[in-house]
Amino acid sequence: MIRIALPDLAATAELGRRLGQLARNGDVILLHGGLGAGKTTLTQAIAVGLELPPEQHVSSPSFALLHEYSGGRLPLFHLDLWRLAGEDDVEAAGLLDYIGGPGLTVIEWPERLGSLRPAARLDVFLEAVSEQERVCSLEGWGERAEELRNALAARQP
Repeated sequence: MIRIALPDLAATAELGRRLGQLARNGDVILLHGGLGAGKTTLTQAIAVGLELPPEQHVSSPSFALLHEYSGGRLPLFHLDLWRLAGEDDVEAAGLLDYIGGPGLTVIEWPERLGSLRPAARLDVFLEAVSEQERVCSLEGWGERAEELRNALAARQP
């Protein structure tokens, strides 16, 4: 696991932007962290890196479960599993069809996936240290995810 200090919101945005620039079709990113950890903020920055049009403002899909964004370099599928109880709810909602398919899949509250977590994924753990400061830990599962993790870590100051 690689840890990255994010001293302010600009650093968090830069990490997300780079992640969006590095993303490829089929990549899956699982965002872990409590309320206010910065998961949606990071996803907004990922959208910038994917060159999504500004009028497609990324917001938390808590009530819709899924937001789809297009018009950028890759489609973005942003899932928020907060309201689901577990893997039975994920399956019943038909969300598995969006994980690892064409485009980039970003999932908030991925622990709700249980055993349905994809084997190939990048786990991003966000921890709020203060209102502005975060600590990010990256763990890659599979060759592609490890490549992403290492590329993000290598570009740190």
